Amino acid sequence: MDRICILKNPVQKYAWGSYTAIPELLGEQPDPDAPVAELWMGAHPKAPSMVKGTGGWDSLVKLIEEHPEEILGNRAASKFHNRLPYLFKVLAAAKPLSLQVHPSLSQAREGFRRENDLGIPLDAPHRNYKDDNHKPECICAMTPFWALNGFRKVPEILSLEAKIHVIALDHLLHKLRDQPDSEGLKAFFHGLMTLAPDVKKQVTKEAVFKARDHADNNPVYHWMVALADEYPGDIGIYSPLFLNLIQLQPGEAMYLPAGELHAYLEGVGIELMANSDNVLRGGLTPKHVDVEELLSVLNFEERNVRILSPEPDSMGEATYSGRVKEFVL
Repeated sequence: MDRICILKNPVQKYAWGSYTAIPELLGEQPDPDAPVAELWMGAHPKAPSMVKGTGGWDSLVKLIEEHPEEILGNRAASKFHNRLPYLFKVLAAAKPLSLQVHPSLSQAREGFRRENDLGIPLDAPHRNYKDDNHKPECICAMTPFWALNGFRKVPEILSLEAKIHVIALDHLLHKLRDQPDSEGLKAFFHGLMTLAPDVKKQVTKEAVFKARDHADNNPVYHWMVALADEYPGDIGIYSPLFLNLIQLQPGEAMYLPAGELHAYLEGVGIELMANSDNVLRGGLTPKHVDVEELLSVLNFEERNVRILSPEPDSMGEATYSGRVKEFVL
């Protein structure tokens, strides 16, 4: 491996993807019947990049296994056990993604081992842990990019809810008022997620009806309505009320550590993460939702989201300040 090689990178055709953004980036004709959500560049076993060699195309996973120090360098090969430590994506969201969280490294290792011991196939739809790695990530906007990231301050949540007040949630809101901290947030969120299906349907219908009156003046209520249009009756439509609503401008980025509840809503961005596909979902999806496992890994601390701008260096590059050992954008 003493030369630069061409990569052929897999795409993921999820229903929430854009029909045009990634095909246009690749110089391909869009398929009107196939939205393209993600372009993966890396060595994750689920969808590794292919490398063009003299004898055809080989998996990047296979080549790194055969030439770890040549491809990764001695230091990275030793530090990350001969594995590429990051996964690089282009993400194109025409519709909102699921409400989700990623586990820490210890949580991922324990969960992956536990599900292996239970004999759950890696491709089983109810499997939570697809590998034994954590998935901290950084998203950098290529277009205006809307997202939810981390719990709001409790006074903000109560103020936003008051404008569309739903009486059926009073018992949960009283808990939050009485205990305006991480434990109160946990009790509120757990209560919301475990409402009976008929109650979820009732409260979401009422909340969205009231949110429409404010949707033109406040993006929080606009996104509640938009989420309800995509996922009617899903309790996740409440998420703009209790999570920080962010709009990144092109070139801005934000970091998502393990344990932070988040959702990408709309836009095209570069996503750089540890080499993992572990996702625990809480709503806004037809896929498997495991509320108890989600609660076990969530961070319920209120937080303000730090928007990252590129910081130029003396080498003519610009970087976004990183917090993990696996990658720097």
